[in-house]
Amino acid sequence: MKKDFEDKNYWALILGGSSGLGLATAKTLAQHGMNICIIHRNSRAQEDSIKAEFNSIRNTGVQFKAFNADAFKVEKRNELVLEVSKLCGTEGRIRTLVHSVAKGNLKPMLSEDQPRLQTDDFNLTINAMAISLYDWTQAVFEAKLFAEDARIISFTSEGNTKALQNYAAVSAAKVTLEAITRNIALEFAPFGIRANCLQAGITDTASLRMIPGSEALKAHALMRNPFKRLTTPVDVANAVYLLSKDEARWINGCVIPVDGGEHIS
Repeated sequence: MKKDFEDKNYWALILGGSSGLGLATAKTLAQHGMNICIIHRNSRAQEDSIKAEFNSIRNTGVQFKAFNADAFKVEKRNELVLEVSKLCGTEGRIRTLVHSVAKGNLKPMLSEDQPRLQTDDFNLTINAMAISLYDWTQAVFEAKLFAEDARIISFTSEGNTKALQNYAAVSAAKVTLEAITRNIALEFAPFGIRANCLQAGITDTASLRMIPGSEALKAHALMRNPFKRLTTPVDVANAVYLLSKDEARWINGCVIPVDGGEHIS
């Protein structure tokens, strides 16, 4: 059976694709024939496990490239966009830009024995987890790398409306991410670009495990989810795949729950 994106010279550019939702998305899109470029930031100690995951993507037969670099510095971003341009060549274009960045501060607003949340913590978190989506969208657009029908997809959470302990900076970033996505959906639409956020249910990832009380969050999700299970990275990756298909071109500017109905109860 022919793969959806095979022989179309499409690339997925995934920011934060070495683990969790980003990695699952890379694997899923590769299985459907999309070439993959991952930009991630990891230590040398993590290289062996990451290399094995990346090799599994290569083994699908698509073109693959990963850059272990700081995607948030202007100079480095410009260098990376140039490298991506070389990867795509004259025929290739970015069909799907995926923002899967988990870099922020999980600190309490009030505490006597822990560092408290500061303005700089908000700035770092919002810049990395929200504003970087706009920065990369602009950079890829100015380099003329987007396909004629392109998709920009990012990941939000229920923290966009619900208060969680130590989650204030990330919550602010998620709300900002959604606002930026809506305006990208509006202002870039004349150029064939669609933008949406996926609101994943509680998913057992390294990022979730960093949140204080994550075990209680998982237990609560299991009780309220109609299917009595947690969301998996593959569940979310499958939604990215669906939004990347031709048939999803009329979905734009949305926050879409991908949680098996967890949000309804």
